[in-house]
Amino acid sequence: MTIYAIRSTLRVATLCGAAVLFATGCNKKDDNNLNFTNAINTYYAAHPACLWSEPIKFPVQADTSDTSKTSVYDALVDQGLLVRTTAEKKKLIIASEQVNNYDLSDKGRSAWTADVQQPGFGNFCYGHRKVSSIDSTTPTTSAVGATTQISYHYTISDAPGWATAAETQNAYPQVRADLADPKAGQVTLTNTSNGWAVSSAPGNRNAASSVDGKIVE
Repeated sequence: MTIYAIRSTLRVATLCGAAVLFATGCNKKDDNNLNFTNAINTYYAAHPACLWSEPIKFPVQADTSDTSKTSVYDALVDQGLLVRTTAEKKKLIIASEQVNNYDLSDKGRSAWTADVQQPGFGNFCYGHRKVSSIDSTTPTTSAVGATTQISYHYTISDAPGWATAAETQNAYPQVRADLADPKAGQVTLTNTSNGWAVSSAPGNRNAASSVDGKIVE
């Protein structure tokens, strides 16, 4: 076989291999780790990690003597996300207490994630899960309607500076935990007509549905 023939054979083999890889890689319904990873990352792109488990509304007021409440807001004042003012709140006709009022700063408004379902409510979110490894999957198929349970590890690598600050992490230990070494997670995926999608994510409310009630894809 001539050198030219060998080169032609190798070129054809390379192109065929690329075509096979392209064909399999583009089928979002295949039961493989690449599609599972994409499904999980897509879900968490729309479900960021946030400070509070439920959206809240500012301004808020806290008794200055209740450090369990003031400390979590004061940490955000330190990061420039909130502004704090003091006032007196009447309790009885002859008694009053000192309170702190907390509201969003200009910086806070730019970092605020509004809740589209509750006007005025929102959260401070600090990143998205990104799958670092698929550890195990339950047996499944590429058929529409098939399900699989996934165990995986993830990281949150796009956190803003206010979330990595010591003051914030001391006031919100979950933030420190989330931004530490890769964490373990579990999720259930369902194969839809558009490919694999999250149908259940422990620890996330309404994981199976989006705003319009359809499965998150």
